[in-house]
Amino acid sequence: MKNGIISLLSLSVLVGISGCNSDSDTIDYGKKASSYLVEIADEVEGIGAREASTPEEAAMGNWLYDTLTGFGYDVEVQPFTYQKGDKLLSSNNYIVEKQGASEKTIVLAAHYDSTGSDHGSLGATDNGAGVAAAVAIAENLMQETLPYTVRILFPGAEENGLNGSLHYVRQALAHNQLDNVIAMINYDTVGGGDYVYVHAAHSDYAEYQSTCEKLGLTESDYNSQTHIRDAMLQASIDVKGEDGKYTVHPAFPGYPEGETGSWSDHAGFACAGIPIAYVEATNFNINGEYGFDGYSQTTNPNAWDCYDAENKTACDRDTESKWGKIWHTELDRLDKLEELFPGRVDQQLSNNVNIVLRLLTTGTYIDEK
Repeated sequence: MKNGIISLLSLSVLVGISGCNSDSDTIDYGKKASSYLVEIADEVEGIGAREASTPEEAAMGNWLYDTLTGFGYDVEVQPFTYQKGDKLLSSNNYIVEKQGASEKTIVLAAHYDSTGSDHGSLGATDNGAGVAAAVAIAENLMQETLPYTVRILFPGAEENGLNGSLHYVRQALAHNQLDNVIAMINYDTVGGGDYVYVHAAHSDYAEYQSTCEKLGLTESDYNSQTHIRDAMLQASIDVKGEDGKYTVHPAFPGYPEGETGSWSDHAGFACAGIPIAYVEATNFNINGEYGFDGYSQTTNPNAWDCYDAENKTACDRDTESKWGKIWHTELDRLDKLEELFPGRVDQQLSNNVNIVLRLLTTGTYIDEK
């Protein structure tokens, strides 16, 4: 076992208080997420890299099915195919649902594939962290009485084209399965980066147009409302206080304050008229390879050839090769993350789980616009 994983494994001890009944009162689901992350992303104790449409992605899907079934869910397996170049590839979505007092539904999504294995990535933060958090949330919800119905979606083949989530939205539209959906929360890389952000969809439809057209949708269907992002922000304040709340990124060229592009699984839902909140851990304060776009996740000097802290960029922009990136690189693995950021991923996972549990189990945050 790698020394870098010790703190993560120690968190599998079930202590602390979470939830509102006897079962939940003995289990800290935020900490449980860290033990699930080891099962997902550790190359020895878990599955490791999970490239889209590979046997490893299929093994990850089987793990999801077995784990969620073990919690008591009826797991819907939604197979799909997609074209990649001259190849027809296949994958699965996994879907569970916990009925609430209302038929109105909140969707939580976290893609389970990874990419960058050729660079040494094991997909710990992208998106093992999101999956681990969503699984821990699913486990807790079986013990709760909910104000809204919660549907948890684990899309496959996100990294090579949002294939699973777009298939899900396309099928859901065809079968009127989005009629009661009032919000979508996307968990993609919720741990690892310097700050944890929450975004709404972009106010400019042009940023999402190509994705929407794949679904046969137009600007009249699109939703960029911010109230779900704001609900998540308020839940984070109530759980962690002002100092520990989610961050809303400042405005930067091309992206107004707190708005994001169409590069993750929230995109198809926004196209279908559903307000979204997208959670990711990164650092928008860095002037990265292409500007202040969040693609540089950390100022940690080990993630740079040379970081210029005063100017928040590379010492030499012409020769920099690393750019503070974690996703899709050799740093996106549990041992490296723990070495660079001791205890950070554990804490970010726990915070994310407890914030979303507060939102899902309390009927006071969602403004149904």
